[in-house]
Amino acid sequence: MTARDPVADLLAIAFALERAGEASYRVKAFRRAADVVADLAGDELSRRALDGTLTKVPGIGEVTARCVAESLAGEEPVYLRRMLATADTPVDAATEALVAALRGDCHSHSDWSDGGSPIADMVAAAIALGREYLVVTDHSPRLTVARGLSADRLAAQLDAIAALNATVPPGFRVLTGIEVDILADGSLDQSDELLGRLDVVVASLHSGLRDPSEVLTPRMLAAVANPHVDILGHCTGRIVRAGGVRAGGRTRPPSEFDAPAVFAACAEHGVAVEINSRPDRLDPPKRLLRLAVEAGCQFAVNSDAHAPGQLDWLRFGCERAARCGVPADRIVNTWPVEALLAWA
Repeated sequence: MTARDPVADLLAIAFALERAGEASYRVKAFRRAADVVADLAGDELSRRALDGTLTKVPGIGEVTARCVAESLAGEEPVYLRRMLATADTPVDAATEALVAALRGDCHSHSDWSDGGSPIADMVAAAIALGREYLVVTDHSPRLTVARGLSADRLAAQLDAIAALNATVPPGFRVLTGIEVDILADGSLDQSDELLGRLDVVVASLHSGLRDPSEVLTPRMLAAVANPHVDILGHCTGRIVRAGGVRAGGRTRPPSEFDAPAVFAACAEHGVAVEINSRPDRLDPPKRLLRLAVEAGCQFAVNSDAHAPGQLDWLRFGCERAARCGVPADRIVNTWPVEALLAWA
């Protein structure tokens, strides 16, 4: 039987674990093992698999060693087979149609802030999923718990993305962006000069989420009116238990704000309302999503991915969009990259 590629199988398992929202230490174990296996000479790898000494190599444990041995024997690793067998799939044709219509993702994080992987790994996953673009939107400086990017670090990231774009396959593009905090007065947590250099700006609330509507609504209205803002991120800030993601028991109720006023402002200023696909967010709730449709808003179905496998979470947002009657042509990331950039 022809041997499989053990590195590819280990990375496929890591991707499936990320997609399922499993604990990050498991993901890291498989990604580290993939790196170690990639560095081993072919004859040493085969010899160790045959004599059972793979676990003697730092970075390879019993589970990953078993996967490598199965892969070298030409068998799909049992671990991978089980992960794929339990993977969720879109529930209906309307959801599948929206998933197929999406060309890119406008909200993702890398290890520059609180993501778990380098930008290059996120890009490789997006390409493998058939996307045409990925917007890197790491956090702004105020969110220190998420290693938000200072002005200098953001400028350095722009240079890194420019260099990466010189290496990606034709037909794909890495776009620059930010998930910028909406501050207490409604201003944004980054300079106008830097915001003006970015392709896409997602503005989100990360503080004062339990403030009353009369406090939160003016903050949101001020942000939506800011000419730099393209997308209003996870507008209620809620955290729910859903989709098999292990949220550690944490939940957060949705913030209270004047939704008709905020969505009317989004429609007026051409700011898209994010449909956040994270299974622990699923924001906005369907009631508010339908309200935004009625208000004439545009939308962005985003993964808010913090790891490569989470980029495949867009289907959760597509399911909600389909059920709430969101027209595909009002979802900005169904547009070609040139149209998206002309709009943003």
